[in-house]
Amino acid sequence: MAIARARRDSGLNYWPGFVDALSTLVLGIIFMLTVFMVVQFYLTQEVAGKDTVLARLNAQLAQLTDLLSLEKSGKLSVEEELAQLRSSLMSAETERDRFRSLYEGVGAGAADAQGKAAELGGQLEAERRLTTRALAQVEVLNQQIAALRRQLAALEQALEASESKDKEAQSRIADLGQRLNVALAQRVQELSRYRSDFFGRLRTILGNRPDIRIVGDRFVFQSEVFFDTGQAILRPEGRAELDKLATALTELERQIPSEIAWVLRVDGHTDIRPTTGATFRTNWDLSAARAISVVQHLIGRGVSPQRLVAAGFGEFQPIDPERTDEAFSRNRRIELKLTER
Repeated sequence: MAIARARRDSGLNYWPGFVDALSTLVLGIIFMLTVFMVVQFYLTQEVAGKDTVLARLNAQLAQLTDLLSLEKSGKLSVEEELAQLRSSLMSAETERDRFRSLYEGVGAGAADAQGKAAELGGQLEAERRLTTRALAQVEVLNQQIAALRRQLAALEQALEASESKDKEAQSRIADLGQRLNVALAQRVQELSRYRSDFFGRLRTILGNRPDIRIVGDRFVFQSEVFFDTGQAILRPEGRAELDKLATALTELERQIPSEIAWVLRVDGHTDIRPTTGATFRTNWDLSAARAISVVQHLIGRGVSPQRLVAAGFGEFQPIDPERTDEAFSRNRRIELKLTER
């Protein structure tokens, strides 16, 4: 089988590049949608907060409107009472004048007329005091109504400002979404181009080996290239292959612009058979230790640590579900993936 695969790989095969480009496009679209949804979520939270403020202002406006209606109703009641007092005052003045005329015309009843006039004068003074108090209440009500009108005007201005800010926020959201889509598309295209160049350079450096292949957007090494069975110490042959990889990575690091946040993720995988010995208790430990060994060797060969990620997946991400020796060999692997941080 290995000889047949080597023969097929010796020919020109465009399928891996097509799969690489298609996978990269799908990942880029998913990333773009994810970032856009996050931005849309935060901007929606901002707009929702402004809607809450607007609802609170509307509630206050309704309360002030009700209060203004009550104040107007109270003012009408006071004005009606004032009209009644004025009518009573006019009646009292008429009655006083009538008694004064009687007092002047009738000498015999002058004493009674004077007493009646004094009584009417006291009533008239009391009516005048009530009228003065009512006028003062009307003035206070007018001042309160003026203050309410000023508050209503301020609320209307606040509502207009809030509506204007909402429109501006919606416009900024649309503009930000467009710019974000453009920026994401550019980043994805740039990283895809560098990933294709890097994988092409690795294939040229490593050659067409049956134990090194491209699966989707990953470079897959069989674990036997680097490690002995159940071990996480690099073999001399594996160190030589990693030296080639480190050379390609340092060249790629100089080429990719610094504003592109990229990393090379090193994933360790094992088969489903349990580990033996006391060094590694589980396949999790073994896969993580192997990934860390690869990362540490690359760092020692000049690759920037901030561009490397080590991950262990144990036996839980198999690429061949069969329970044969060949399937176990395929599942024991080290994967390299160039991706965004």
